[in-house]
Amino acid sequence: MNRSVTVTVNGARHQREVEPRLLLVHFLRDTLGLTGTHVGCDTSQCGACTVAVDGEIAKSCTMFAVQADGASVTTVEGLASDERLHPIQTGFWEEHGLQCGFCTPGMIMAVWGLLKANPNPDEGQIRAGLDGNICRCTGYEHIVNAVQHAARNHEAADYGVEGDTSAGVIREAEARGLESGEVAVRRAGAGER
Repeated sequence: MNRSVTVTVNGARHQREVEPRLLLVHFLRDTLGLTGTHVGCDTSQCGACTVAVDGEIAKSCTMFAVQADGASVTTVEGLASDERLHPIQTGFWEEHGLQCGFCTPGMIMAVWGLLKANPNPDEGQIRAGLDGNICRCTGYEHIVNAVQHAARNHEAADYGVEGDTSAGVIREAEARGLESGEVAVRRAGAGER
């Protein structure tokens, strides 16, 4: 029996009827047509399916779409804004942080989570933060360089997403006049826009 799910993906609300066993990665790719999230191993080992769910990094091959009901999901397609690459995407471009590109979307989303939590990581912290993502083409050196580039060129506002309740992101977003997390939820509940 199908279940109704409502998920906000990259800022757009989607309501669909899905089988309870449908994985979030397949919901994103097959139901919504967002093919940036890749299926690599189906066992959460490679990280190609990494997305952010309510501002927290998750491997979408280990989560059912029904578990994301009511959540806000950010995929690699949702990072760029107004045709401007996200600082992480720019870092990968400028520092040649990819070769075949298969792991890149998941790698970028893992870096998003890393830099959101630790805006200025050292090399060891970067390598530890990428531990759940596998790249079979590179020696990771250019990927580390890409993360360092992004860390030099990003702002806290680059990490605010609807539904995110991590205190640092909310404080930074509110300081910049943006609504995210609990503020947006409170206003939406009060009928404000």
